[in-house]
Amino acid sequence: MVNKQYYNYGTSRSVIREIFEFGLKLRKEIGAENVYDFSLGNPSVASPDSVNSEVRKLISEKSSVALHGYTSAQGDYTVRKKISDYITRTYGAKASENLIYMTCGAAAALTITLGALYEDGDNCVVIQPYFPEYKVWANTAGYTVTEVSPDYTSFQINFEELKTAITAKTKCVIINSPNNPSGAVISKENIVKLAKLLEERQAEFKHPIFLIADEPYRELVYGAEVAYVPNFYKNTVVCYAFSKSLSIPGERIGYIAVSPDTNGAGEIYAAVCGAGRALGYVCAPSMWQFVAAENLGKTADISIYRTNRDLLLSTLTASGYECVKPDGTFYLFIKALEKDAIAFCERAKKYNLLLVPGDCFGAPGYVRIAYCVSTETVKGSLTAFTALSAEYRA
Repeated sequence: MVNKQYYNYGTSRSVIREIFEFGLKLRKEIGAENVYDFSLGNPSVASPDSVNSEVRKLISEKSSVALHGYTSAQGDYTVRKKISDYITRTYGAKASENLIYMTCGAAAALTITLGALYEDGDNCVVIQPYFPEYKVWANTAGYTVTEVSPDYTSFQINFEELKTAITAKTKCVIINSPNNPSGAVISKENIVKLAKLLEERQAEFKHPIFLIADEPYRELVYGAEVAYVPNFYKNTVVCYAFSKSLSIPGERIGYIAVSPDTNGAGEIYAAVCGAGRALGYVCAPSMWQFVAAENLGKTADISIYRTNRDLLLSTLTASGYECVKPDGTFYLFIKALEKDAIAFCERAKKYNLLLVPGDCFGAPGYVRIAYCVSTETVKGSLTAFTALSAEYRA
């Protein structure tokens, strides 16, 4: 009667969303100030003033038809031109407005890209820990998915395992830097090493292997350098969103940038346009295309996230938790105080701590803390984290 695959997705919701919904109920019962909800990567920091001022400007200056009507299916030309110029100016990389496709956020960008590249029998490689929906989107497109465990001492790429994972069936590899959930930034040295490995495998298997760079956290870094992947590997498709940098996740705006150096770039872009059409993703929200184009490279006040990170990291490590210091995003990925991270997160609820077990990210035994909350919430939670650790020590 219904599509079984979609039915299964609909009846087994994202673990992250389930915990978030539990938090909404708990707030009503005991008061929001008593709930330490670190489940959802929903920015609490206000958008930069330039975002709201641009919205006001557009409303006052553009006609209703121009502001709220359709743009070209792939996005407004002037918006795409501003983005391509920004990429070239900022990263010294080749870019073309004719290879940029505006999307409803990073989710649509990844879904469209995976669909555009898929051919029968293709395999997609994901590197743990990874955003759980990667498997949903890849499997729905038709791929088999191969998971590669990381170097757990640094959450950098485990190249020995990756070498084995890439086979003649591999069409694409997804990387996410800065990474959700670990906060790790893939070093430039490892990007170079990854590019070399993929070039070797392409020569061996005699077909392109595409690198999909998922980059919604690109600007959320604390001193680390985020390498612009197309500068190191030609067959790269960048999937970007303004959700986290500008604190506008609900507006669903992002883009796909096919590198002009990619093998068959024009053909890939045509397939991207076709996948957007087939999936019903044509014409991203018009007003937010214009807003994004005037806020390229800008961010919300990420110093608040750094403060939250440092507060949590110092207290948690002093209390016996293990964590690799994150260089980006607004996530901590701590080792659970028992082997079963799901059980650990259930026990944390006794202290009104809402955490996400790492199992859904492909990393059992770990727990994600989304510290994109108010600093007051972070400060209030420290006693709870300490008490939880003390319970385990006892």
